[in-house]
Amino acid sequence: MTVQKLRKSGNSFVVTVPKSEVERLHLREGQLLAVDVQPLDVVPVLRPELREAFEAEFRGSEAALEYLATH
Repeated sequence: MTVQKLRKSGNSFVVTVPKSEVERLHLREGQLLAVDVQPLDVVPVLRPELREAFEAEFRGSEAALEYLATH
């Protein structure tokens, strides 16, 4: 599966196909393609060491961050 960003071009929206996919599938310009359009949720995943550093910093600053969020 290829994941691409929806872009606006004039009054239309476009999705590009990477050259590597075009070559792999032996596609050619003007050829009709079937496209299954689905929204995709991207959830970042932190490396364990980065997550540990974030959580340690967050624990030390939790009160200050809560204050900032409520004022």
